[in-house]
Amino acid sequence: MATFEIVLLPCLADNYCVLLHDPVSGETAAIDAPQAATIKAALDARNWRLNHLFITHHHTDHTAGIAELKGHYGASVTGPEAEAERIPGLTRGVTEATQLEFAGHPIRVLETPGHTLGHVTFHLPDDGLVFTGDTLFSLGCGRIFEGDPQMMWNSVSKIAALPGDTRIYCGHEYTLGNARFAMNVELENAALKARVADVEAARTAGEATIPTTIDLEKATNPFLRPGSRMIRARLGLDGAPDWEVFARLRQLKNKA
Repeated sequence: MATFEIVLLPCLADNYCVLLHDPVSGETAAIDAPQAATIKAALDARNWRLNHLFITHHHTDHTAGIAELKGHYGASVTGPEAEAERIPGLTRGVTEATQLEFAGHPIRVLETPGHTLGHVTFHLPDDGLVFTGDTLFSLGCGRIFEGDPQMMWNSVSKIAALPGDTRIYCGHEYTLGNARFAMNVELENAALKARVADVEAARTAGEATIPTTIDLEKATNPFLRPGSRMIRARLGLDGAPDWEVFARLRQLKNKA
């Protein structure tokens, strides 16, 4: 099966949209729609026509471009069924039970609530891709606006269980700030130190820090490492369940 052409589009202050183009069928999809003008310009520059929008959750910085893009291209809009009334222009609501595909490539829907109650993640198993929206970030995770810490821990754990070489595309460029927090809670992690150096170099050069991978996140992202003895010792939570360590990390990050 042909490999997708993938374009990472910075939008707004720090959002990302991802364009997927299948060279065989000519179909194009966008993951989230932060800003219609930026997405249209990228499509026009490549002579691509938008066929599908896959929306991870209802927040405006992920949905603001839907109406204009749908109106211009007639694209279908797929997103979480649980947030159907909060996503403008939704044409198909999905759950984990939904059979979904794009250009003949299967898409597995993961329900990943916490940031919002209906948040979904799109996993393309045959292509080794996962689009995590605002659930799992590079070196971080999303704020818990509508769910609770245990719910969010279950969601990031679901993503972490994917194959290690799966490439992660998240919804924001937050890696540098996340890296600084990670160093504060697990300074002794050699893999993290090396990664922070890479992140700082990339941002200095104006380069994106995603995609990342499942294996890299499991080695360096503190929100996927509540079992770390270093983190537990620093937080004074040696005997706590993983989700409580995760909850404390999220609480500290909210104040950082």
